[in-house]
Amino acid sequence: MSASKPRRSPKPQERQRDPERTRALILDAAMAEFGAHGYAGARISAIAARAGVNVQLISYYFDGKEGLYQAISRQWQQRQGELAPAGTPLPEQLRRYALEALHNPDGVRLLAWNGLEYAGSDGDPPTGMFAQTIDELRARREAGDLPADLDPGYLLVMLMAMAMAPTTLPHIVEGTCGVDPRSPEFLDRFAGQVAIVARHLGLG
Repeated sequence: MSASKPRRSPKPQERQRDPERTRALILDAAMAEFGAHGYAGARISAIAARAGVNVQLISYYFDGKEGLYQAISRQWQQRQGELAPAGTPLPEQLRRYALEALHNPDGVRLLAWNGLEYAGSDGDPPTGMFAQTIDELRARREAGDLPADLDPGYLLVMLMAMAMAPTTLPHIVEGTCGVDPRSPEFLDRFAGQVAIVARHLGLG
């Protein structure tokens, strides 16, 4: 990424805004813009327009596009922690992830875009956030609850892909199920089916 430009101090009338409310408006707008277009396609001017703020405020509060994207990523990581706190059975975790297409569609689209734009990691492996779940699956395999030749990491990838299918494969959903993949009725039933599949696999 190119070096960020020096932050400009807000004008007096801009300083009268509630800083926390302004940051929240920008973050909500950024989630929608990044979710719709990915990092490469998102435009700071479009985010400012969505939020109803001066574009300079994004540089002031977040130091530009990259800083804003990092803030959104931290927000999504926190959301993941809320979805799957310690002790939550895996079928219930998957049900909640599937329901994110209803409750947080921009976040799920952003996760899909992260995959489409992924070009390799120069830091911690992105799957590190799922290490606890992989350890749980490995323990179940060692206990005989899962087949010995089933790789826990591969299984988790398949389960997550299943939970995200309404977002990543909406045309397939509509073609095979004959329903609107965005409808609350479908998403609620689909999330339940994801949990049922997990239980049939012996995951809880």
